[in-house]
Amino acid sequence: MNIRKIKDLLIKIISSIVTIIMAIPLLWIILDVLIKGISIISLEFLTSLPAPIGEGGGIANAIIGTLIINTMACIIGIPLGIATGVYLSEYSDNSKFSILLRNIIYTLSGVPSIILGIFAFSIIVIRIGHYTAIAAAFALSIIIIPIIAKATEEGMKAVPIEIREGAIALGLPKWIITIKIILGVAKNSVITSSLLAFARISGETAPLLFTALFSNYWPRSLNEPMASLQVLIYNYAMSGFESWVTKAWGASLLLLLLVLSINILIRKYSR
Repeated sequence: MNIRKIKDLLIKIISSIVTIIMAIPLLWIILDVLIKGISIISLEFLTSLPAPIGEGGGIANAIIGTLIINTMACIIGIPLGIATGVYLSEYSDNSKFSILLRNIIYTLSGVPSIILGIFAFSIIVIRIGHYTAIAAAFALSIIIIPIIAKATEEGMKAVPIEIREGAIALGLPKWIITIKIILGVAKNSVITSSLLAFARISGETAPLLFTALFSNYWPRSLNEPMASLQVLIYNYAMSGFESWVTKAWGASLLLLLLVLSINILIRKYSR
């Protein structure tokens, strides 16, 4: 066996070992959550409201609340993120505004979520005098915007120059070329980043503690406290009561399945 084959074999072995080492924590987490959470999963758990300790109950309001808050955040954040990405890709120049906007987007992507929660608390919750799901959606939408903006910008910049030149040769207006052709070609990047953003905010707890807080009842209005899986897991896990800790594991399993499902969709649209 020559030196080149030995080097190739060595690299394959090292790469395989590193891959296995990196996969172990993820598999460990999945198995741990599955083993500890599967026992509590039942129809009552998924369809009923929280109940006092020892009286059963479920997490249905938290499931619905999570979907409502995340959906509102996406309605706010995704269009703003797409618009920002389109501008940075197709209309920006070296002006101070463009440079400032790009720096803001990159800075926002690194801001801790708890800071965004405090920000939403200070400008919404304090002003209206009570916790509200609207503030939660606002805080989470700020997390979404830089994710969508950067993915949209990079996706549009990756569109081949031949497509742009062909559209220009047809005499199409700039806005049609941008929205219907370039953005259309880059739509998979937008869809993938949207799913990634939804998965990201599904795991954020800190902003919700400062905004929507929690409720033991069915969601009735957006302008009131609202239950979420993230805060429910935090409350139940910290309670110290065995039955509530078990429910926290069950809620964690549902949240984990949601994120894994989104990742499967991301793989589909990123091909």
